[in-house]
Amino acid sequence: MNPRQPMRIVILGESSGWHVRDLGRSASAKGHHVSLVSWSSLMAEVSQAGLHAGPDSLEVAQAIVVRSMPSGTLEEVIFRMDLLGHLAQRGQIVVNSPRGLEIAIDKYLSLLRLHHEGLLIPRTLVAQDSDSIRSAWNQLQGDAVFKPLFGSCGRGIERIESIQSLNTFLEGSERRGVAYLQEFVPHHGWDVRLLVIGSRVVAMRRISDHDWRTNVARGARAEPFDPPIEWIEIALRAAKACNTEIAGVDLLPAKDGRVLVLEVNAVPGWRALAKACNLDIAAEVVNYIEDRATSVQNEH
Repeated sequence: MNPRQPMRIVILGESSGWHVRDLGRSASAKGHHVSLVSWSSLMAEVSQAGLHAGPDSLEVAQAIVVRSMPSGTLEEVIFRMDLLGHLAQRGQIVVNSPRGLEIAIDKYLSLLRLHHEGLLIPRTLVAQDSDSIRSAWNQLQGDAVFKPLFGSCGRGIERIESIQSLNTFLEGSERRGVAYLQEFVPHHGWDVRLLVIGSRVVAMRRISDHDWRTNVARGARAEPFDPPIEWIEIALRAAKACNTEIAGVDLLPAKDGRVLVLEVNAVPGWRALAKACNLDIAAEVVNYIEDRATSVQNEH
């Protein structure tokens, strides 16, 4: 296959998503055949003849781009990852890989990977029951940030900085399950999102004048940012540590001089980044998929 000829690309996501439409626009403009497949429509048949993945567009796709990662039952998540893993093993391009998705979504595992890579992360305590959560909060000097297992755009994040807020949090702790508590890091009112696409990095600064959270969805403003080479290297190392080819890496320059990795997102958004930097990020993603196809072709 010549990757510059039309490819059959599946976007795994929901039709209402802006990023799904943006990717579809860019891939179609380059002449590729684009199909949208929802997670709930995935199916498989295993027989003596082998494995058949459904729907049919998934079976014949040369590249599969994961554009959403909805929550689900344990059985649903395991089946979805297993199916994507099999498709990747038989030569279809899957971005990001199932392993990359698993690592980045698993906050505990991703923190371990980042730590083993030698990258700076906020001090994090993981607890399950009320007594352990209270103990963890005390160890974090009575000022901690709770982050949910699933969530984006700052949704579900809580700062717990008083006994009253801790007690309120504990009232709902059983519904949340595992609690990830991180030290609150005093900062300068801004952080940096670095979007890694293979070896390319595009960055923006997110500035908030009214909230300790710097998410654009919560009112922060975005501006283009030219990161130091050291920050680019951190982003590339973080993405690699989490087995991700395309990733959103959030860095926080703390007031004490540390540059902390807050998160590696395996299904990163780029709407604000594209607008701030006046770039067609979707085209960059499609270019990367084409380059991956070239690599696969050369390997064979």
